[in-house]
Amino acid sequence: MYGAAGALAVVALGWTEWHGVREPEAALAFGVLIAVGEAIRCADVPPTLPRASGAHEQRGEPAPVAAAGALGYALLGSLGGEPTTHGVLQVVTVVVAASLAGMVPRLAFGCPADPGHTARRVLTVAFAATCFQPVYQTGRLTSWFGQGPLVVGYLLALLALTALCDAVLAAALARARTGWPYVPLLRDELWALPGVGSAICATGVVMALAAAVAGLWALPVLSVPLLLIQYAFRRYAGIRATYRQTIASLARSTEIAGYTPAGHARRVAELSRAVGRELGLSEPALTVLEYAALMHDIGQLSLLDPVPAGATEPLPGAEQRRIALLGGAVVRQTGVPAEVAVIVERQADPYRDQPLTARIVRAVNAYTELAAGGAVGPAGPAGAAALYALERLRLATARDFDPAVVEALATVLSRPVHGRSRSRTRG
Repeated sequence: MYGAAGALAVVALGWTEWHGVREPEAALAFGVLIAVGEAIRCADVPPTLPRASGAHEQRGEPAPVAAAGALGYALLGSLGGEPTTHGVLQVVTVVVAASLAGMVPRLAFGCPADPGHTARRVLTVAFAATCFQPVYQTGRLTSWFGQGPLVVGYLLALLALTALCDAVLAAALARARTGWPYVPLLRDELWALPGVGSAICATGVVMALAAAVAGLWALPVLSVPLLLIQYAFRRYAGIRATYRQTIASLARSTEIAGYTPAGHARRVAELSRAVGRELGLSEPALTVLEYAALMHDIGQLSLLDPVPAGATEPLPGAEQRRIALLGGAVVRQTGVPAEVAVIVERQADPYRDQPLTARIVRAVNAYTELAAGGAVGPAGPAGAAALYALERLRLATARDFDPAVVEALATVLSRPVHGRSRSRTRG
């Protein structure tokens, strides 16, 4: 994808340099809009829970102004009543130049570059421009659809295909970075389209249509709603970050009280989310799973005598269920979603009676305790302890652990990032 976007950018820049910029006032206006939209975009959503498996999951803050401006320029057929002739390659040139210009102030303030975001935009805008500009400039759009509702239908279909193209590219980038299954990643991207994505597409089309009638003065007016959307997203992301940090702090109460080892809850949350992603859970389900994994041991606060090393796996089944029910009662008082309490309560049940999320929490918790040596005495080398823990889980798949969850856990642990994280935890 990076190679395709880079090659397209080089060709477009060369073509524009050779033939010159057509309608320079439109190119400048849309370029400034894209650059400003990029410059005001935060590099990342405010940090939430640090996790080895999910750091790359943090989606950057969207840039609705830049995205709508790029799409509007790709669909610009006329300006102030006069037809335009800029073409596909000039659209790519303006988007590339403006995106790079918008990165400069962000880099100056220490925000990291996001080449995947830029590559996606270049390819997506090139797709939209290729589907629209040749058809419009050759007059086929009018000859095929006239001036009536069919043109609107064509634009709506083009927007749907463009949004689908962007989702496919986003999922492919995530797949390349993480190695996770492609279909769940694509599903999450498609589920996100009706929100900010629909507003961006609609505004991009309206920008192109308004500029065709009213000229370039329509651009700043139409950008105001998108600025409000970006501000609302930033506030929402901040609230979610604070909420997650509050849950993480509450989960650490068992560590502070000496009931569980330091970092245990976070490690279980990291692995649980990664296993859930491997099994194809949606993003909302992963969030609930993460909250439950963070709070899975909170029932131990109700015990008079702490469990040795906080390891609940060697305890009798009845005692495990009692601690789980105590934890669920505590979780229900915290205001988190009820699904979190259900997972905490059901984590000690036979796996055939559990929801998938509870199966994940139980298997990951047992693995973490066994690999750390808390349930079996002093552990050997980290690799040997991990293999021993996985073998113990596989031997107990008849009743206690879901075989599919155990194998997904083994797959996650085989990735280098988790191997390094496991070694740091053991050290």
